[in-house]
Amino acid sequence: MELFSKPLFIFEIANNHQGDVAHGKSIISAMREVSQPYKDKFNFAIKFQYRNLKTFIHKDLYEKTDIKNIKRFRDTELQEKQFHELRLEAEKQGFFTVCTPFDEDSVQMVQAHDYDAVKIASCSFTDWPLLEKIARCNKPVIASAAGATEHELWKVTSFFQNRKIELSLMHCVAEYPVTSENLQMNQIDLYHAKYPWLRIGFSTHESPDNMEPIKIAIAKGAVVFEKHVGVPTEDAPLNAYSASPEQVSRWLKTASDTYALCGVKGQRYLPNQKEMDDLIALQRGVFAGRELTGGEKLREIDKYLAFPCKPGQLLAKHLSKYNVITVNKSEIEADAPIMLSDVTVVDDEAEIQSIIDKVTKLIHASGVVVPVDSTCDISHHYGIKKFDEVGVTIINCINREYCKKILIVLSGQRNPEHTHSQKEETFTVLHGELNIKCNGETQVVGKGESKTVERGVPHEFWSDTGCVFEEISTTHINNDSYYSEEEKNFAYPRKTEIYITEEVLERTK
Repeated sequence: MELFSKPLFIFEIANNHQGDVAHGKSIISAMREVSQPYKDKFNFAIKFQYRNLKTFIHKDLYEKTDIKNIKRFRDTELQEKQFHELRLEAEKQGFFTVCTPFDEDSVQMVQAHDYDAVKIASCSFTDWPLLEKIARCNKPVIASAAGATEHELWKVTSFFQNRKIELSLMHCVAEYPVTSENLQMNQIDLYHAKYPWLRIGFSTHESPDNMEPIKIAIAKGAVVFEKHVGVPTEDAPLNAYSASPEQVSRWLKTASDTYALCGVKGQRYLPNQKEMDDLIALQRGVFAGRELTGGEKLREIDKYLAFPCKPGQLLAKHLSKYNVITVNKSEIEADAPIMLSDVTVVDDEAEIQSIIDKVTKLIHASGVVVPVDSTCDISHHYGIKKFDEVGVTIINCINREYCKKILIVLSGQRNPEHTHSQKEETFTVLHGELNIKCNGETQVVGKGESKTVERGVPHEFWSDTGCVFEEISTTHINNDSYYSEEEKNFAYPRKTEIYITEEVLERTK
């Protein structure tokens, strides 16, 4: 199993083995017992600390007993053979193994003992000679960064990235123990924002009875967790930041409960059936506004929405502008609920998106500037699937006493013959060529040329090359287009309103 295939919990033994191999093994056994209930959810590792005390401690201070850490390190010292025995015991009991070396000799020992990962303590975060030695191990590195400046964070993360060393960055506060007001849990967010390619974790030194930090760390996306652990005895009580087996058990249960509370990550959750049923019970259903017969397209005037709905009913959420709904039941009475089984729903969203891509690519090719916040109508007289043959895209720029539109005609596309009774319009070609037929006479209008169409004049247009042109006219009035073909032959709906935003234009460049 790969070390980071699941959230990783590291049990840091440090000096809590008390220089006694048997006691060290008892800690490993205790951690195995409390971690077993969570073995399917988490990965677990035992971590040791290596120091070559003869060279790590200054030769003139080696015998000092009044310096706390020197005394503690010497009182709990183990020989290499003893450390290797503990490392093998951890592996035997099913743990991954991690080790923190504090000097170059200890890095060699970590390499010789073949640990799964190397841990860098916060105090060694910028110990460059040590980091160089660790990097040559070519093992995954887990680094705590307590006290590091932003520049130091950047330098160290870049150091390992440039050497292609897998790095996990741990938020840590190096107070022993750290108080709640100093935990700085928002640093996990900072790490995610600045180093999104790294695995982020949390190394904890708070009171082992405090379960709040693990909840916050998990909610903020940490996936590696480290805690000092031990087994208290009469002669060796635990320090204020090391957890007993009972406290570790509570810590893991809290973590497990928090993961369950947070749910899936990186994807939208799937609602359960009860949630869906409860939601549907509160939604509006679609009812027939008049008697409907099979084959009819469901129009705005043919329906209304009301609460409550019935199981299996057509709902408001099905009335997207992309959906074309056709009645397939022979008859639906007025005011009756329209059931999903009574209609056929065709979703045209994919086709609309394809049209948007074609239109915006032609806009890019033309170099025409589309005014911000313009609305846009895709006119598809015979339906979306025939849009490439018959239709036009209309960007509505201004509609006051005067009107400006930008029209896009794809290559091979035509707009059917029609007249306007109230509107006079002038077309100016901005890109490509436009064929305009007025009163039976065809004229080819090229880039920079204009054509005026007076009121009541039948006209149609098409393009062999793809064309973008500007229409300047008197005020646009709805229902002022009168087609030569019977409009009952046209699709319903005949237009789809879309928005050509800056983001859409950027996406299709």
